[in-house]
Amino acid sequence: MFSERLSELSRRKFLQLTAAGVGAASMSGWLEVLAARAGAAPAPTAAKARSCILLWMDGGPSHKDTLDLKPGSKGAGDFKPIQTSAPGIEISEHLPGFAKVMKHGVLVRGMSTPEGAHPRAKYNLHTGYREGQGGLIYPSIGSIVAAETGKPESSVPAFVSIGSRSFGSGFLGPKYQPLLVQDPVRGVEDLKAVVGDARFDKRVTLLEEMETAFQGEYRAGAITDHKTTYERAVKLMHSKEAKAFDLTLEPAADKSKYGTGKFAEGVLMARRLVEIGVPFVEVTLGGWDTHQDNFDKVKALSGQIDPPIAALIEDLKARGLLDRTLVVWMGEFGRTPNINTRGAKPGRDHYPKAWSLAMFGGGVRGGRVVGKTDADGAAVVDQKVGTADFLATVCELMGIDHTKKNDTPAGRPISIVDKPKPFTSLIV
Repeated sequence: MFSERLSELSRRKFLQLTAAGVGAASMSGWLEVLAARAGAAPAPTAAKARSCILLWMDGGPSHKDTLDLKPGSKGAGDFKPIQTSAPGIEISEHLPGFAKVMKHGVLVRGMSTPEGAHPRAKYNLHTGYREGQGGLIYPSIGSIVAAETGKPESSVPAFVSIGSRSFGSGFLGPKYQPLLVQDPVRGVEDLKAVVGDARFDKRVTLLEEMETAFQGEYRAGAITDHKTTYERAVKLMHSKEAKAFDLTLEPAADKSKYGTGKFAEGVLMARRLVEIGVPFVEVTLGGWDTHQDNFDKVKALSGQIDPPIAALIEDLKARGLLDRTLVVWMGEFGRTPNINTRGAKPGRDHYPKAWSLAMFGGGVRGGRVVGKTDADGAAVVDQKVGTADFLATVCELMGIDHTKKNDTPAGRPISIVDKPKPFTSLIV
């Protein structure tokens, strides 16, 4: 670090430089040159948020039926817009709880991204890069947050994925992989050892000795990965923070506000995890790929997400956690403004050209909109936001320098986000 090198310089060289006649003015110029040679990094961005909860709507929700209704336009359907707690902002009538907390949030209606196929779009929105770009597997935003803000000494993982396996750490390695919780009701299985503590510790010690010896002889990367994984597991098993994964410990009155179902339980667990300092939690709800029966499906899905999202924002606010917790609601793209005619029940197809997401807390000024689509919801006509722009904004809110370069195992420097135009200044 430059600051460390400068400190060392001041301790060992200042008197010598002074004796040699290096005055204050010339010293200042010399230090600037040294700083440039040392590759001094820019001052870190001040963090607004300490944690991020990503509510991932797998399949791509229809923006025209959720956050950007266009009543009276072709293909609009029968959903009616309702006024939110933010003056002038309207969303779907099937999201009344969402509407109630909108004063704490920002709608990004100008999303326009490059990928229209599910796997490639999910990869792009999680990593900021396109699949196959540069022949690398890029780290997801969850792993980036874990690497940049996680505390190595912490007994809990820095990245937890609830409901479905998320994109992982890519070239950053296994240390920043997410902990997967498939079913929030069951929590993290196997947190309790099947034998007594003494026998368990002996078994772990024996395993460490065996793997250390094997690794010393074969230098296999897979052994290091496995060692990292079980060390994390053992640390979590012995921690008091593991209770955050146990939803039976949540008071019934608090739990009931979130509603029922795995998504509601996952959102509740996410709140419990950020309370103990987990930097990044992703909760997934699938079913948004509405090629057929779009309106009935979106109505039902809206009913699943509305109570837990409203409860989450209200809970975070009441507990003094909203300003330091960024909550993002999004999928991989939107749906076509027009209705397809292929099946018996109308549906919407993939549409990355124009879509919406929502952001709450994390230091943002609520009750705002970024971007605007045309009368049909078919094109962004103001403040277009790309994948890199969005992810760079998340990084800035989390106090992460998105221009920083991480080295691949081959030593190739890769920017956290590639050529973005953040919109942070519009929302903080």
